Amino acid sequence: MSKSVTHERLAELPVALILDNVRSLYNVGAFFRTADAVCIETLYLSGYTGSPPNKEITKTALGAETTVAWERTPDPVATLQTLRGRGYELVAVETTESAVDLFKWQPSFPVCLLFGNEVEGTSPALLDLCETHVQIPMLGRKRSLNVATAGGVVLYELLRKYRYPVERAELGAPLLVPTGDGPARSR
Repeated sequence: MSKSVTHERLAELPVALILDNVRSLYNVGAFFRTADAVCIETLYLSGYTGSPPNKEITKTALGAETTVAWERTPDPVATLQTLRGRGYELVAVETTESAVDLFKWQPSFPVCLLFGNEVEGTSPALLDLCETHVQIPMLGRKRSLNVATAGGVVLYELLRKYRYPVERAELGAPLLVPTGDGPARSR
């Protein structure tokens, strides 16, 4: 007897990602895989972040590098400014003094998430462009997660907040309403 497994294909999650100077090709591949899993809009690769085709990326992406819309961007500042002009909330995932707890943050969709280098973090110039900084609460002795792991945590939290607007309303957050011409927007 065979089991039939169906997978629900969601509408695109109104989220873009920018990976800036992510050095590990395996981390880049993991981002592709997670980006596919939650159906983000676009993955932007900047700085010395590797890009497909690449065997290390393919090894962890398992084909997601062919299913996720991605672009190589030579100028992440210009990309962030363009996305801001399109109404995206620019969000750096980084531990800073002004960072808000990921689980308390109420995003204003669409959102652009910025992830920086595994060791050095996000450059000050890019941090300054982001109106919001979020951090994942860390309860152990270590103060950070692997960048691709952090990406998975943040993307699934955004998916939860986007997909279940009733919970957001119960928390006093704005409801997401369909615009009729694209992804739902906060109101």
